[in-house]
Amino acid sequence: MKSDQIKSFSDFMTVKEAAEFLGIAAETLRRWDKKGKLKAYRHPMNRYRLYKKQDLENLLKQVKQPKGGEKKK
Repeated sequence: MKSDQIKSFSDFMTVKEAAEFLGIAAETLRRWDKKGKLKAYRHPMNRYRLYKKQDLENLLKQVKQPKGGEKKK
């Protein structure tokens, strides 16, 4: 079994679901996939993009963290 093979669909979101979760456009997700910024998995039957919920949650955590800590006054 390949390491990127889908074992449970409940661990994944569709493009529409992932875009809503992140608060961005679906086309942005597709661009990020093409550029390698966010890995999309493919549904084994229809080849649609699917995104791991854990990957999306990790991305949100990274975005919300301040860079270089808090600003000093």
